[in-house]
Amino acid sequence: MEALRRKILELGKGIGKDIVKVDMFLNHRIDTALLFQMGEAWAEEFREEKPELVLTVEASGIAMAVAAAHALGDIPVVFAKKSATVVQNDDIVQAPVYSFTHKTENMIRIEKRYLPAGTRVLIIDDFLADGQAVRGLMNLCWQQEAKVVGVGIAVEKGFQPGGKQLRESGVHLKSLAVVEGIENGNIVLKPDDD
Repeated sequence: MEALRRKILELGKGIGKDIVKVDMFLNHRIDTALLFQMGEAWAEEFREEKPELVLTVEASGIAMAVAAAHALGDIPVVFAKKSATVVQNDDIVQAPVYSFTHKTENMIRIEKRYLPAGTRVLIIDDFLADGQAVRGLMNLCWQQEAKVVGVGIAVEKGFQPGGKQLRESGVHLKSLAVVEGIENGNIVLKPDDD
């Protein structure tokens, strides 16, 4: 997606060999025009899959999930929580997820009633590195017998295995930008294939 690629090259920073810092416009401070363009791009990619719900994990994926859900006709958004709350009941599904960014493992959870069996689910998230978050969300869907119809990612780290593994397993994956690497603090993007 050209608008996202331009923002990454203009405002993104590479830290070390594996950190892609794009929080200035993507997930801490959000460029809302870009956000809704991204939602439209995912809707165009996945509309024929007929998703009935968009699923993400708190917190940085929520805005993107809302944009995609809106573009798909205002379908519901559900986000997996990273910690238990006093208002959440015990009838939940949960799965462990290791966070590449935070270097911690979280147990993500959703109340079962929010993810009914048979629901056609589109997973949306901001980053894809090793694929831990996506696999955790897919695990929740499998536990509930919901069908994952696709995965939409804003920024894929193509130099890490997550995207390749998902594609090889038959997942319909659409990453709006793919980072090939980091050179001297500069982000190197894969040529746009759209």
